[in-house]
Amino acid sequence: MNAATPKKPRASGRGRPSKHAGLDLKETILDSAEQLFARHGFYGVTTRQVAAEAGVDTALIHYYFGAKRELFDAVFLRRAEILNRERVASMDAYEKAAGGVLTSEGVIEAFIDPLLRISENGGPGWKSYFALVAQVNNTPGWGGDTMHRFFDPVVRRLVDALGRALPKASRADLFWCYEFLTGSMMLALSETGRIDALSDGLCRSSDLSAIRARLFAYCAAGFEAVAVRNKG
Repeated sequence: MNAATPKKPRASGRGRPSKHAGLDLKETILDSAEQLFARHGFYGVTTRQVAAEAGVDTALIHYYFGAKRELFDAVFLRRAEILNRERVASMDAYEKAAGGVLTSEGVIEAFIDPLLRISENGGPGWKSYFALVAQVNNTPGWGGDTMHRFFDPVVRRLVDALGRALPKASRADLFWCYEFLTGSMMLALSETGRIDALSDGLCRSSDLSAIRARLFAYCAAGFEAVAVRNKG
């Protein structure tokens, strides 16, 4: 390599970053890991592949994040914190505007719409993240534990609000209906293209406006139907 060729960031000492490495380098690693995990899943990606994608030494990944699972958790946490903050703010605003008279559709819209807005405006990184969350949400074993660690408080906030909107619904029914809601929500956010082919182009999985016009009402109707059926 001649003197004119720029060098990629390298670890110094025992895998430590140089003085010029910092937040941007960590973000580059997280972006690369997020894209690879979303495309290939947790078991289909190695830290060496992440390092190659990010243009860094593998030692830097271990320095910043530790083992692959810790890197995965860091990828998950980075955007989970933003999603949770946005959803709590949205539900706070809805409950304040509703003046205590909550509807199931209003609560569900307040919970889901921030995700649709972020997906519309947040760029390709958010598309990868939602695809990744959908994978984890459907992974037996550790997938449930991961969702539990990162998202349970805001989900319980949703269930509590739905309990006030549907006071005759049992707690068990509310949790079962959330199970069905989260499947619909994450499939919609994954934009897999399945509905494009199935509908012969009549519907597009990337059409988030069409999803918004239907998803809240669809989910609310399910909660309401179960609550009415089982209220006795």
